[in-house]
Order: sequence, then C-alpha cells, then structure tokens
Amino acid sequence: MVSCGRLKDKFYYDSPKLIRFQSIGCVCVKWLIYVVIAICVCYTLIAHKRYQEKEEVTSSVRTSVKGVAHAVSRIWDTAEYAIPVQSKDSFFVITNIIQTDDQLQGNCPEAPFAKAICSTDESCEKGSADIHGNGVQTGRCVWYNATLKTCEITAWCPVQMEEHPPEPAVLRGSEDFTVLIKNNVHFPKFNYTVQNISPNFNSSCTFNKITSPLCPIFRLGDILQEAKENFSEVAVKGGIIAIEIKWDCDLDSWSYYCIPEYGFHRLDGKTRSQYPGFSFRFARYYKLPNGTEQRTLFKVYGIRFDILVFGTGGKFDSVELFTFIGSTITYFGLAFTAIEICFNLYSCSRCCKIAFCDNIIRKKYETVLEPKKVMLVSYVDEPHVILIKEPLKTSLQYAEGSIFENHPVKFSDPCSFFTNESNENCDAGESQLSWLMQSTRSPECPRWCCCGQCNLMLKSHEQLCCRRTDGPCITTTYWFKKLVLSRGTLNKALLYEDPFLELTGDNTNSQLRHAAYKQYIHWRFGSFELEDRTVIPSCCRGVIRSTYPTADGNYTGFKIE
Repeated sequence: MVSCGRLKDKFYYDSPKLIRFQSIGCVCVKWLIYVVIAICVCYTLIAHKRYQEKEEVTSSVRTSVKGVAHAVSRIWDTAEYAIPVQSKDSFFVITNIIQTDDQLQGNCPEAPFAKAICSTDESCEKGSADIHGNGVQTGRCVWYNATLKTCEITAWCPVQMEEHPPEPAVLRGSEDFTVLIKNNVHFPKFNYTVQNISPNFNSSCTFNKITSPLCPIFRLGDILQEAKENFSEVAVKGGIIAIEIKWDCDLDSWSYYCIPEYGFHRLDGKTRSQYPGFSFRFARYYKLPNGTEQRTLFKVYGIRFDILVFGTGGKFDSVELFTFIGSTITYFGLAFTAIEICFNLYSCSRCCKIAFCDNIIRKKYETVLEPKKVMLVSYVDEPHVILIKEPLKTSLQYAEGSIFENHPVKFSDPCSFFTNESNENCDAGESQLSWLMQSTRSPECPRWCCCGQCNLMLKSHEQLCCRRTDGPCITTTYWFKKLVLSRGTLNKALLYEDPFLELTGDNTNSQLRHAAYKQYIHWRFGSFELEDRTVIPSCCRGVIRSTYPTADGNYTGFKIE
C-alpha cells in the first residue's frame, strides 16, 4: 500500500506557493529591473552576436619587404637588410650596423673590458676564455693602444672596436621601406577561407588608417608612427614591434562581415637600462688567393616585426540561441531577489516598523520547528497565538515568545456550531467575550494568575493563566460552558469522529474530558498540526477536570518531554 501511494505521488505536479499583495513601490522596482535586464539581454544578444556559434581563426602569414638604401659606401637592397628570423610570422629589418672588415684568425689584443685589462702577464691566464670576450687568452699582456694594456687572445683579429652603435642610424633611410603582408585565415568548422588581399587589390596603395585601412602594404615609418614611436630613435638600437591583424567575422548571409583590422604597438621595453633594443651578429666569409679564410663581421641593430593574427568567426546556430535565452531567463529572478533583500534588511532593522511589511513577512515565511522543543499558548486578551521555545527559564505565564502565524485562524465562529441556537444566545456570548477585556484581580490566586481561578502548580510549564492582564476568567463565559463543558456538545464532537462510539461506561468521563480539551484547543487556537504542543491554561484545565473527573483523581497533564 505504501509503495502504491508513493507511485501515485509521482503523477502529481508540485507548484511553489506565492503570496500576492498590492504595493506600487514593489511593482515599480520589479518592472524597472525587468526593463533593465531585457535591455542588457537584447544588447548582448545583438551586439555580441550570442546567437552564433564561434570558432577561433587559423592563420598563415607571408611577408615581402621592398626598398633600397645607400649607406657605408654601398647599396643595401632587400637581400642584405631583410634577414629571416627563426620565430614564426616575423621579419627583421636592419637599421644600424657596426662593421669590422678583414678579420683573420690570429693573436691580437682583447677589447678593453674590466676582466681583460691587465698590467703584467700574471694578470692573464693562458687558455681561459671569458664569456664576454672574443677569444682564448694566450697568457700575455700586450698594448691595446698607447695608454692601455689588455690580455692577448687567439681570435678573429682585429676584434670589433666600437662598443656603441652609431647615431644617427646608418640605415635610417629604411623608414621608407615597405612590407607586403599576405594573410590567409581559415575557419575549419564552417569550411570558410578568406585572405586580406582583395581581388581588386591596387598594388600602388599604402596603408593609412583613414584613407586606406584595408591596404596590405605598410610603410615601416608609418608602422612605428601608429605604434606611437619615433623611427629615427628606434633605429639606433632596434626594437620589437607587433603588427596585429584582428579578424572578427560574421559569416551569416544576411549580415556578412569579414575584413581585417590592423593595430600596432611596441613589445620590447624601450625604458630598459640593460640590453635595450634588438641586435645580433653575423659574418660573411671569403677565401684569399693563398687559401686563407677571411671574414667581415657585422653587428646589426634593427626592428623585428612580429605579426600577430587573432579573431573569431561566427555563424547562426539555433542551439546557441536557445542556450543563451535559457541562461538569461534566470536573470529576471533578480527582481524578486532585490525585493526579498529589501524585506530582509527591513526585518533586521529596528529603527522603524511598518505594519504592512510585518504582515507580509509573517505571511511569506513559515518556520518549521521541532515539535518537542516548542509550546503554544493563547491569551483571551491578546489576538495572536504565542510560540514559546524551550527550555523555560521562568513560569510559562511570564515566558517571552513570538507570534505564531502558521495556523489558519485563531478563533472559529462559535455560532456556526449550533444551528438551533437563537441569535440572542450568540449576542449574549459576544457580549461576554467583550466583557472579558475588563480588568479585575483576586489576591487569593497564585502570583502568576490574572483571572483569579487558577490552581497552584509546581511545574513551571503548567503555570499558565487564560489572561495576560487582570480580568475575568474565560471559564465564566457562556461560550466556554457551551463549547467546552456542555455534554451535548462533547457528545456531538465524539460521535462526529466515531458514529458508533459507546458513550456509556466507566471510560465515559475520560472520553468527555479529552474531547473538552480538544474543543478548547480548536476554539482558542484553531485547527493546525501542532495540537499536541498547545498548553491549556490552569483555570480551564481545572474546570474541565472537575466537570469530568477521574475515579482515582490522577491526571497526566501536559508532557514537556
């Protein structure tokens, strides 16, 4: 049976419970947040094309440098100043040079640096080679010039004399050189290939960010100018410049766009104090008629251009569209979250209290409690059921509690129980309930009693009166007698639950007494799930027990557990 019940529950739909209240402020906040979120979602969807499937670009680059310069009594063409580099998608252009001609292998003085300067042969170690030197020491100290001695070395002689590059740069005319960049990109997922050179390409154009932004021919001086650099200054010691090619392609037929965007900036730190610029050495070798090998050593400075290609291609995809819409729908919950945060901040605030907000908070939140850890009490002169948590530190009458809002209604309409009662009786009962709000007190009852009808109780959880302030006891009213004590009412209640119940015999008083307890609870507390945690006041419990007593005079009472 249990398994069948669980199986049946699987075919029921559970919907969250909401409360509805009228508030212009909350509605305005909600719709304001809705509009802001809708605008942001639409902007992101359209501007960032979130309906498209994206793929990173795959690229290949080729370069061709053109230009001729005259320097150092010779003509420099592409084969001499444009040197291939090992890194991918880069090219190097010589801008400055230190040239050492006619070097032969032999013995000669080392260039003057700290470890090579000497005064005697003892300062030079035969066979040693310094990492900053040009050869292997012979162990002799020789004159480098008229005033300075250095260690003699076996090396390509003479060694390079100049330490600093010439200013201005030897090949400063390379500013007018041009480079043609050929860039092909491919998007494998979409099987689409495009290049930066259009079919109607004009080979006489030169790139200009305003007039010719798509021309693939770049003047080197213009590249450095776009990178916010001065070509004459960079040409002295060299540098590294990035040429960025950005492809953001929209491959949809209705909004096709796929053209490159060029950008330039410097990569090396021009403010570095050590190893500034970009330089390296290379040599050209010759054979003399006598078979001796000779070379010309070049230390070249120049600009390395790194071509960086990046970007994405996108094409409409229904899955991406619905995924984006589905993920953004949850953002509309921010409206409820914002309003809930306001209510939470209000509930934490003690500076001001608004009855409307208090009512919403009580209606919205339902606290689930451990039944054995709470007690519920009701006072005739207060409109709410009070929840008191254990353990008690004082008499239950004086214990501090909170309003318990989990019950549907505190008081039922007593006239609805009796269809044959006259309107006069109902009016009389209502008059007596109003009379209960008057204040009187008898000095002979326990200190915690306010109605004058309570008995002395030793246990603190049984020390409870029907009232919070002094006044008549609820047991003296017409409705208490009619709803709680009347045998006819209790018989009807018992037979309503069990039509075949025998109301004769020794157990009758016990049945009637428990029915009276339940009648009082339903009358004063309403019908809800924590009936066994409600505490009946001492005065009411005493009258019920005296009306329907046990044979031995023993009663169980409220179990605090």
